[in-house]
Amino acid sequence: MSADAGIKTRFMRMAVINGVCVAIAVAAVIGALISGQDWLFAIFGVALAAGFAAQIWFIAAFRRAKEGV
Repeated sequence: MSADAGIKTRFMRMAVINGVCVAIAVAAVIGALISGQDWLFAIFGVALAAGFAAQIWFIAAFRRAKEGV
């Protein structure tokens, strides 16, 4: 697999993970506000952290690929 194909694959994985994390975070906030369940804000925080981790994972791979140039 070439470097470009690997980066594109990681980008698509990151995009899917971020989309899922956004959906979970939105559902958790709406659920917390409607039902008054404060523990759902913890789910929001975990989803937010997972989305950021996916972006860092992608940036690290992108940087590693650029070092070979």
